[in-house]
Amino acid sequence: MRHLPNIISLLRIALVWPILLALQRHNYALALGLFLVASISDGLDGWLAKRFNWSSELGKVLDPVADKLLLMAVFLVCTWQGLIPHWLTVAAVARDVMIGLGSVAFLIGWGPLRGRPMLASKINTLLQLSYVLLIIIQAGFGVLPPSVLDALAVLTLVTVLISGFGYLREFTGRALRQAG
Repeated sequence: MRHLPNIISLLRIALVWPILLALQRHNYALALGLFLVASISDGLDGWLAKRFNWSSELGKVLDPVADKLLLMAVFLVCTWQGLIPHWLTVAAVARDVMIGLGSVAFLIGWGPLRGRPMLASKINTLLQLSYVLLIIIQAGFGVLPPSVLDALAVLTLVTVLISGFGYLREFTGRALRQAG
């Protein structure tokens, strides 16, 4: 049972391809169902790891990788289909690439990163997941006013920028403290 959170993260990674295929085929009901399962799994694996003390070093890497892979892939496909504005996808993907490269650079230059995800990052992930869910609902069922999606896109962009700059400040601060 101790490895259940990691198995759930692997399931989230395994769901990426079927979600992308469903989106590509405009099967929005299937894409919505699969994305909803993937979104719920994101909260479930973290809750299980904390609740039962099943956290592991692998899980600390696997969970954020699963999140990034899912969100980046869906953002890119939805943007390609004209469902998500380019400016939001550029910002979200650039943030995740910056965090990934910053993590690798820190690991190579100063050693392993120790710490927890920032609150702004958790809020950003929640908003990105919510935004994509609503985009898929809108694409498949057309029930939402565009103003709601536009407002959520702007709010998501704000959290992308805040969390991205927060991580940049954190990585830079840690590197300077360890170097000095």
